Amino acid sequence: MRLLVKIGGTLLDALESRARLACEIAELSRANEVVVVHGGGKQMTRFLEKNGVESRFVNGLRVTTPEVLDAVLKVFAGTVNAELVSALRAAGTKPVGLTGIDAGLVDAEPLNPELGHVGKPAHSDPRLLHVLIREGYLPVVACVAGDARGGMYNVNGDQMAAACAAAFEVDKLIFLTDVEGVRDGSGETLATLSAAAARKLIESGLASGGMQAKLEAALIAINHGGKAEVVIAPGSHSGILRQLIAGMPIGTRVVS
Repeated sequence: MRLLVKIGGTLLDALESRARLACEIAELSRANEVVVVHGGGKQMTRFLEKNGVESRFVNGLRVTTPEVLDAVLKVFAGTVNAELVSALRAAGTKPVGLTGIDAGLVDAEPLNPELGHVGKPAHSDPRLLHVLIREGYLPVVACVAGDARGGMYNVNGDQMAAACAAAFEVDKLIFLTDVEGVRDGSGETLATLSAAAARKLIESGLASGGMQAKLEAALIAINHGGKAEVVIAPGSHSGILRQLIAGMPIGTRVVS
């Protein structure tokens, strides 16, 4: 089975959580082709505050000035990526830290001039992923993208995951997050969500912020990945990946 696991930055912040997820991914990778994409928004905000840089957001997206872009490279492609790669190596895998810039894995285009160096994925070339996995390596991708002109962009981690998942033609895209799944208007976690119902949740405003980003990314993966099943699940549950692969009803499955 071909899988992409996207891990939110909150789950990677604590050493214990990072080590546990690394062991679960290592177990998964022994019998499957696995790619990991990660975020790091919490770590980014802390880094900027420590360095006296104010975070500004427009429609939930961080305005990325040249100064903030420098921090994005240091935090996402640097600290967060290296810590996860180190944890995965300790778990017995052969991880390789990457960004979308490497070999044109994910090229982006400016999302909105008002946001500065924030990009949206425009094209993904999965050949590097195929080469690495064929040789027994585990790709670990930070949510930074580029373009053929040498530009660099801060890209939403969920969009990065969807772009890689569609190009790599995964069977399952798993979003590990800090909530139980997608909730309906009464606050109940939905076991299954159709693409049409996901759009309604976004349009009604019931799904906003981070969950809106995940649902929009899920729709991209379903529409462009064809066979992909998308699961949004709580990464804090011990053994979550094994349980999801076994088909246990945890989190929310988004289906076409």
